Amino acid sequence: MNTILQVRDLLVRVHTSILVEVPHLWLERGEILAVMGPNGSGKSTLLQVLGFLRKPTAGTVFFSGRPVASRRDGLLARRQIAMVFQEPLLCQASVFANVAMGLRFRKLPGSTVTTEVNRWLERLGILHLADRPAQTLSGGEAQRASLARALVLKPAVLLLDEPFSALDPQIKEVLIEDLYEILRHEELSTIFVTHDHSEALRLGDRIAVMGNGRILQVDTPQKVFGMPSSEQVALFTGVETILPGTIVEQREGLALVDVRGKRLEAVTQASPGERVLLCLRPEEVSLMGPNQIRTGTARNLLPGVVERIIPSGFHFRVVLDCGFQIVAFVTRQSRDEMNLKEGDPVTAAFKASGIHVIPR
Repeated sequence: MNTILQVRDLLVRVHTSILVEVPHLWLERGEILAVMGPNGSGKSTLLQVLGFLRKPTAGTVFFSGRPVASRRDGLLARRQIAMVFQEPLLCQASVFANVAMGLRFRKLPGSTVTTEVNRWLERLGILHLADRPAQTLSGGEAQRASLARALVLKPAVLLLDEPFSALDPQIKEVLIEDLYEILRHEELSTIFVTHDHSEALRLGDRIAVMGNGRILQVDTPQKVFGMPSSEQVALFTGVETILPGTIVEQREGLALVDVRGKRLEAVTQASPGERVLLCLRPEEVSLMGPNQIRTGTARNLLPGVVERIIPSGFHFRVVLDCGFQIVAFVTRQSRDEMNLKEGDPVTAAFKASGIHVIPR
């Protein structure tokens, strides 16, 4: 693979406020890059710059290895980029006419327009809606029409600005799966902005986490979620237990960490005396009742008391007081089998390798 789109020393500032400051970010050909972050983190502003819809205060955007230095360069690059927004922007015309719009601007022959539009309407499952007025579409149908209008142009780069956030969960799941198959089949270079963890995990080859206008970490989904580079990234990616501690002993990569007088084992090369943060995802924690026989190889066993049990989709979040707070996930079946209630004594068990260690 090689780089199709990148920025260097990018700065977007309004008066004295810095909206985006990114030293380097790139997109490889055929790659899906998910840009993830909370509201106000600068995701959409970054996407506008990458789509040549907004001029940066400073820095350079490169397209296909060449700097985009003039207005003409920007217009030429924009012809190879398609963008889909959170709200479908459809004209008061038929679905067919909306999807055909870009091809007609390019003055392609009518037969080519008809063939290509029908092909993409069919691939996105809305060919039967071709003659329907766009204003009568449901949210999911309208977003499929927006995607068809973008994809029919055969762009070199596709930019997606939270395209699923306004959709119902079931409709969103089906559309994400359909889009994933299209992007993989077409090997289409894509930058996808979202604040939803599951969307980033489903679509992204790499994930860039943004906060306060800056890129905090760029890596594979497995590393971003499993090995966050900072406390800010850890919190945003769903690490609910972050414990400050001090290394007290090091044994060939297995460290003993003091956390408020309790000793936990963690896999790290940190040296004795170093201050660290221990990051523990709720899915890494198992719970055992007082009469339960210990199974597994967990090296960390912490007695505690159930403070709260909170429904969370198909799981329950269990908040424990172990002298400090620990959060675990349990299934409905596990909760029922343990007859788990607030105030119950339990033991939290987790492996040394289940802890991610961040230097402080």
